[in-house]
Order: sequence, then structure tokens, then C-alpha cells
Amino acid sequence: MADFYSLALKTLVQEFNLEVEFASTDFDSIRLTVPDVARPGLLLAGFFDHFDPQRLQVLGRVEMSYLDKLSQQQQEDIFDRMFSYKIPALLIARGMQPYPACVAMAQKHNVTLLRSKEPTSEILSALIAYLCDELAPRVTRHGVLIEIYGEGVLLTGESGMGKSETAVELLKRGHRLIADDAVEIRKISGNTLVGSAPELIRNYIELRGIGIINVAKLFGMGAVKSENEINLVVNIEPWNNQTVYDRLGAESSYTELLGVKVPMHTIPITPGRNLAVILEVAAMNNRQRKMGYNAALELTEQINRSFDVNLGNMP
Repeated sequence: MADFYSLALKTLVQEFNLEVEFASTDFDSIRLTVPDVARPGLLLAGFFDHFDPQRLQVLGRVEMSYLDKLSQQQQEDIFDRMFSYKIPALLIARGMQPYPACVAMAQKHNVTLLRSKEPTSEILSALIAYLCDELAPRVTRHGVLIEIYGEGVLLTGESGMGKSETAVELLKRGHRLIADDAVEIRKISGNTLVGSAPELIRNYIELRGIGIINVAKLFGMGAVKSENEINLVVNIEPWNNQTVYDRLGAESSYTELLGVKVPMHTIPITPGRNLAVILEVAAMNNRQRKMGYNAALELTEQINRSFDVNLGNMP
């Protein structure tokens, strides 16, 4: 089950260097829970149907120009109603000063007022991108995440299967570690998953018999990466003679993480199999498939054509 996160408003203020025009008494405890940011154009005209008070509200030049044409009493009525919903904060872009009526109603309803010197469209897009990333639904999975030839490969399997040892072999081959043992997976868009390591164990790998190693210090900073998109899941398991394994690969297999389908391979291992090389091939093959080439389908078509020729169905 995915975890849903919140973000402290004061963290957003620090990240974007926003000016605090008025801080509510609960400023330090206000948390944002939705990634959406709204421009309250229709609210200023009195249309509050479908209004979501959990969203951060942003006023730009258009909204402020409209307010210029209203009397102070009309401005007070609008802000009185808007702030009565107890929104997280109101942000005014382009460094414009808030109206006295706005400040008065913010103080009355204890709502935070913020200012930004950035143009409205720029601050809006930056806020939405930041909030989508910070508030993305996420889940933690046991495994190892490695970047191989630009592909994010999530290696899963039971403890003791050699996932960390394989990661070390891949590091020596020039690939990069994102996370070992615990992988935090975030859904940043409808079909995009990004994996990273919990901060406490970032850049560390546990090798049974040796202990903990710091990959960044042992292999250099080029051997680690803070996060990467998850493009492929590879599950390793002990070889079972009773199991029928896919030898052709004509049909793609998928697993679902946070509602997103990700290509998946199950690789049986026995002593002597070079898992690092197999993962390199799997990553390159996955890139080829995304580009429209499937070797298994090509071979199948060639075999079918050969049968047709031999049976006289083709000239």
C-alpha cells in the first residue's frame, strides 16, 4: 500500500525564498497535502463551486488587475469569504503588494500571506513540479536499484540470493548504484516511477562476510546516483527443475508498482551463472524493446516464414 506524504509550508517558503507578508499563528505546523496549485480567478467573481481549500492559492497580475477595479468593501467581502475556508496560504507573484483588505482578512481568519518576485507562470510551474515530486505516492520495497546503460534496474529476490554482490560486480563494470536493501519508489506521474535510497543508508552496501562499504568513497562519486527512473524489474530465484522457464521471451511479462506496469524478468540462478552480465544484457534488451525491436518476435517470424516456404505457401 502506498504512503502519502505531506510537506511543511515553511519548507516550501525556504525552498523558493518566498517573503512572508503575514504569518499565521500556526505557520510552523501548516502542511501541504495536495500537489495542485490554483489561481483563484473565478473565486474573485464569487464562484466557489468545486473550490478545493487544500490548495495553495496564487494571485498574479490578471487577478490583481481585476481587484484594482473593485471597491475596498468588495475586496474585503471576497477575501473574507476566501479565507474563511482556511486555505494553507495565499501567494502573490511578481512582488506585488497585497491590498489592505487582503491583509486585514488574512489577519482576521489567521491565514498566511506570501510573496514571490518571480513571474506568475514561472512560480506556478516550479511549485507544481516541486509539490508533485515531494507529495508523490510512494512505497518502500526490498531490493537493489542499479543504473545499467541508462536503464534503472530494480533487482529483487529473497535475502541471501546475491543481489548486493551482483551490484558490486556491476559497479566495477562502470554502472551506478542508487539504492541497496531498501528502495523508496515514488510515482511522479501517471506512468513514471522513480527510485531512491533512504537518506540514512544512501551510498552504502552490505556484503555478507565483509560488512558495510561506502560505495561513493570506495569506487568514487561516479559510481553512485541519488535517484533514477525504474525501467525494469528483475526477480532472481534459485533454479527449480520443476519450473518451466521462458526461453524465448516473445511475450512480455509485467509487474505492478503503485498502479504502474513495469517490464519484469524472472531469472533462475545456479552456481557459476554470471548474473552481472545477464543484467547488462537484460538492460540493453529492454532499451531495444522500447525502441521497437524485439529479437524473439523477429526469430518467430523468420521461423514461420521458413515453414511457409517449405510447405509451399510462399513463393
